[in-house]
Amino acid sequence: MDPVRNPYAPGAGQRPPELAGRGRELDVFDVVLERVARSRPERSLMLTGLRGVGKTVLLNTLRSQAINHLWGTGKIEARPDQSLRRPIAAALHMAVRELAPRHRAPDRIDAFLGVLKAFAQRGTPTGRGAAAPKLRDRWQPGIDVPATSGRADSGDIEIDLVELLSDAAGVAADVGTGIAVFIDEMQDLGAEDVSALCAACHELSQLGAPLIVVGAGLPHLPAVLSAAKSYSERLYRYQRIDRLDRLAADQALCAPAEREEVEYEQKALDLLYESSGGYPYFVQAYGKATWDHAPRSPITAADVRVAAPEAEAELAVGFFGSRFERATPAEREYMRAMATLSLVAGEVDGGGRDDMDAAVPTAEIARALDRKPASLSPARDALIKKGLIYSGERGTVAFTVPHFGRYLRTQPA
Repeated sequence: MDPVRNPYAPGAGQRPPELAGRGRELDVFDVVLERVARSRPERSLMLTGLRGVGKTVLLNTLRSQAINHLWGTGKIEARPDQSLRRPIAAALHMAVRELAPRHRAPDRIDAFLGVLKAFAQRGTPTGRGAAAPKLRDRWQPGIDVPATSGRADSGDIEIDLVELLSDAAGVAADVGTGIAVFIDEMQDLGAEDVSALCAACHELSQLGAPLIVVGAGLPHLPAVLSAAKSYSERLYRYQRIDRLDRLAADQALCAPAEREEVEYEQKALDLLYESSGGYPYFVQAYGKATWDHAPRSPITAADVRVAAPEAEAELAVGFFGSRFERATPAEREYMRAMATLSLVAGEVDGGGRDDMDAAVPTAEIARALDRKPASLSPARDALIKKGLIYSGERGTVAFTVPHFGRYLRTQPA
């Protein structure tokens, strides 16, 4: 079939042609937006899940919903070893600029921008001997008003962030709407920044202020938040984003194909679900390869079988291989042991499915490698920092990438 008309989009954060299986999350967020706008108590939202389940796509879609409700919005992507101060200042600058045309008091906007400028600049090293900030940390907001003194500029990120977000919420309240800050890869925030963000959300919720944070991160994000503030378990609404069920996966494939007057045979859909495991990124990857190989409609199971090796080869290079290459030899050894043990653990649990990798006790990994657990801590910690594995429960680890164990079990040692 015509590859130009291929509707599938297996890209990082790229919205698929049919956002299937996420209706509940969209409906919940609509309610949150309406409640906050009406001064009803509501919690900020945290999306968690493995890589490839569409967290970033969903985050962007929720932001579009907020914009449609005339909210001010800003989005950042957290990075390891980068302070939250500059990126969240930039996000709030964008959000307030969206609200400014509807605000009746320009002086009020200028006053907030002065506080925002002071907040951002407080994180920039000054004085003789101070190291020059990295390019990504330089503050060039184009704000003409002078920085305000004595507000959000103490240097303590927790105090400053509470004051800044409170002032931003006040601007939103003036125009009868809200502000939403979207944070992707939230598990990469530093401990101090996570603590500050939790404190700010706690203060805002007590005040009933119209500002919420919508975060997205790996499955251990709740543990990261809980370690920062014990009350975070009650502070946020957590939503686990998982793989699609069979009905939603079929919809993700069939709906865009029908718009191109193409159909699937039932056996083709059976095989595509078996191959993709229902993970949205894999659904798109297998759908794209199958479309390019199918000679005509309807698409058959034979077409899927012919296309599958190409889809798997592309995933092996772009989705799995790129991550595997980031690991050191010691880290790869650790992950290979995990891959073997995760399959055994899955069989013990009664699943026995090669598309699922169960969590593995770290003690078992040490035993398999004939090493002391303490000697493997550097490899484990480095893999967690690189986002390749996570620790959902104390003493266990699991892959952040679906099917990664299966990929590793096919690679030569």
